[in-house]
Amino acid sequence: MRLAIIGAGGMAGQHAQRFQEIADVEVVAVCDLDGDKAHTFAAEHGISAVYTDLEAMLARDDIDAVSNVTPDGVHKATTLAAIAAGKHVLCEKPLATNATDADEMAAAAREAGVINMVNLSYRDAPAIQLARELVAEGRLGRVMHVDASYRQSWLVSDAWGRWDQDSQWLWRLSEAHGSKGVLGDVGVHILDFASFPVGDIAAVTCRLKCFDKAPDNRIGEYSLDANDSALMQVEFAGGALGTVQATRWATGHHNSLTLSVHGDRGALRVDLDAARDRVQVCLGEDVHPARWVDITAPPTPSIYQRFVDSIESGVNDQPDFARGAVLQRVLDACFDSDARGGILHLEALQSPSA
Repeated sequence: MRLAIIGAGGMAGQHAQRFQEIADVEVVAVCDLDGDKAHTFAAEHGISAVYTDLEAMLARDDIDAVSNVTPDGVHKATTLAAIAAGKHVLCEKPLATNATDADEMAAAAREAGVINMVNLSYRDAPAIQLARELVAEGRLGRVMHVDASYRQSWLVSDAWGRWDQDSQWLWRLSEAHGSKGVLGDVGVHILDFASFPVGDIAAVTCRLKCFDKAPDNRIGEYSLDANDSALMQVEFAGGALGTVQATRWATGHHNSLTLSVHGDRGALRVDLDAARDRVQVCLGEDVHPARWVDITAPPTPSIYQRFVDSIESGVNDQPDFARGAVLQRVLDACFDSDARGGILHLEALQSPSA
């Protein structure tokens, strides 16, 4: 199988490495508008062909599939071009920047008959797969309450580099550069993390905030106006209520995902910082003393492996573009909810005599 990568940024390196680890897969080309970046990337990963013209790369008949690792704002154009060229596509998340575009991408992939997947990479954690099984088997009973959090701290920690000096971080803080903020960047992960085991989200209330980070909230060409904290209250299709949050200001957490699911017969907890293959459960008679025990989840294939397997079998594995479009509708609803306000400030609730 011969695969090409669109985009030569930081995450593209992970795609190249993971695909090159799979037997009988060869990464043969990379395309980026920045030719110097593309050549450097190709040298680092042993890729033979470099392009700055996407159409020229996609015209190659010997390329079976592409991995799209471009910024969010150009996912649609680049993915539709790949689909039109008959290529199977693994696209980075979020699938698009609005639900209309995501639906169009899902429809195009379906009509073309190409394998399509969106890189919701935390599906790779065995713990979340086991959590889904436990809920589906009814081990927790009726799910009543859900808590999910995605905590990053790169706005206060230099563990991943200096955000104020590196374009790979600065563009994520700028709406003009295609960013939908922390909600679009990692909020999509935590919304999937919560709803993959529990079921679709039916209603949402959301509050977004962009904190001041620099004089006039600008660094060079980057206006720092994209949200960096998101709080959501959700209701799932099954009736459970939940809280979902994502932030870049979680000091003390480099990249932490947690999930708690509480039912009327049991509960589970997942903490990927603690272990990617462990689920804590409180089930059966353990409910009464609130005693938790650990369960080790069996291994699960990576999304890169599942993408390759899907191409070989012709059967599209999850998460596909249709799933990406479902999540995009939730994200759109979050932005709409925040724009509509509905916030009650405490001073407005005080009686005149207070």
